[in-house]
Amino acid sequence: MRVKEETMAILKQLDVGNKLASSLPVLHRASVLTPLTVKNGRLFTLMTLRSRELRTSAGEVCFPGRGTPVMRMTWTPRCDDLVVCRLVPVINKSGLLVTPVVGFIDESFSPRPNPAEVSAVFTVPLDFFTRDKDHSSSHGVAGMRGFLHSFYFVDPDSGRQFHIWGLTATFAILVAVLALRTTPEFDVGFDPEDPLSFFQQMLLSRTSKL
Repeated sequence: MRVKEETMAILKQLDVGNKLASSLPVLHRASVLTPLTVKNGRLFTLMTLRSRELRTSAGEVCFPGRGTPVMRMTWTPRCDDLVVCRLVPVINKSGLLVTPVVGFIDESFSPRPNPAEVSAVFTVPLDFFTRDKDHSSSHGVAGMRGFLHSFYFVDPDSGRQFHIWGLTATFAILVAVLALRTTPEFDVGFDPEDPLSFFQQMLLSRTSKL
């Protein structure tokens, strides 16, 4: 419990709420929930694998979404009761304003995914996203600014390998840096001591051109 309380205290200090997003130009918006949980004194995050039957991003790993796209799982208790902080929004490659929302779920939480949209649910140790062993990155891909991060994670429960990349990987790295107060073993493209300033500058730079 101490790990959860200490992490919540850290993250609450980084909450930007809805003020920053409300001051930006009118854009299509979505929220991505990064659910954290504690197992044996260690922080984990929950992720989902999108069904291959979906029209967009089929078969890709993602965090549960809120708003647009809609939440793809049934949660108990309600997500609004779990929110710890909202981080600086990011404009994705499709021009969607995506707000990372960090929350906690109980270790006993049992997901009930919609099989038409979610084909797997799994948890990953948060410090996995700070290690170089299963990580690779490229820079300036398809006109994107910054690094495109990629991880391959083998779930010890199922033995399945999951490819975690793109914006999902970036959010996972960001939350790991903030919650664990650590510097990754690889270049992340921003200052681990003050990552939110980088994301805020990048957001303002993008919106100034709209």
